[in-house]
Amino acid sequence: MKNLLFVIAFLFTFQTYAQDDLMSMLEEENPTPTNTKVIATFKGAKIINAHTNELVKAKTLDFRITHRFGNIGGDSGGGFHTLYGFDQSEDIRISFDYGLNEFIQLGIARSKRMENIDGNLKAKILHQRGDNSIPVSMVWFSNFAFTPQRDIDNRYANASSRLAYVHQLIVARKFSNSISFEVLPTLVHRNLVERDPFGIQDENTFFSLGFAARVKLSQRVAIVADYFYNFSDYRTNHPNLNFYNPLGVGIEIETGGHVFNLAFTNTSGIIENNYLTTTSDDWLKGGYKFGFNISRVFTIGK
Repeated sequence: MKNLLFVIAFLFTFQTYAQDDLMSMLEEENPTPTNTKVIATFKGAKIINAHTNELVKAKTLDFRITHRFGNIGGDSGGGFHTLYGFDQSEDIRISFDYGLNEFIQLGIARSKRMENIDGNLKAKILHQRGDNSIPVSMVWFSNFAFTPQRDIDNRYANASSRLAYVHQLIVARKFSNSISFEVLPTLVHRNLVERDPFGIQDENTFFSLGFAARVKLSQRVAIVADYFYNFSDYRTNHPNLNFYNPLGVGIEIETGGHVFNLAFTNTSGIIENNYLTTTSDDWLKGGYKFGFNISRVFTIGK
């Protein structure tokens, strides 16, 4: 309980600084006529862990640094002597996402965990209409990750063993100017999986179902949250294994065109190939960590 109270207090008192102007990357949230496209379903490209249906604007480059600190709760290795996780760095990701046009976004990034280099694609399929002739927005997301880690035990004798994939359909709806929700059916595949110390073989492929929401509290403040349920026998039916479903909660604050997300999650990894497969921290035992991102948007081309 003490750890949860710390999170609540931190959400309302911690102030971060960012360089991104998301309002120049995404369309402004204005009243939408009933016969036009619904805009600004979400304020950014990601909630906390989950991607949204929003794309970077055409001819715009989003340079982003994302960071995950260590666990806050003492029962999960945090506490005073790690400055509640701030002395630790679970993952860092440097990414570049470019809006090729109104319908396609391409990205490339490098992460600390497993030294992953990933490429990703976002493609707009449907756009919600104000008259409900199209009731939802729909976006396809794919991520392809390659680990260039040193092969110290010959596990990567086959180069294809270094690859992992995630494919995701993002189905989103803006119910009102205050409430947005999305569902994210997700397929995860890794070419290389191994037996754990208990002799249990992990799965190459499993399905995960994500949920994300944004609820405005005022003109500039909103609560955001996302959660993924993994349909994985390996992760749910073996008592000797400590795997948990990824959960993130936070507060989103708009200030003069900037959007700050003060977020906490039990995931250590940043990309789907990591956080859906390896989340081993329990919220109830203080296994949540603070994360942030710093973004800068550049217009490239006309």
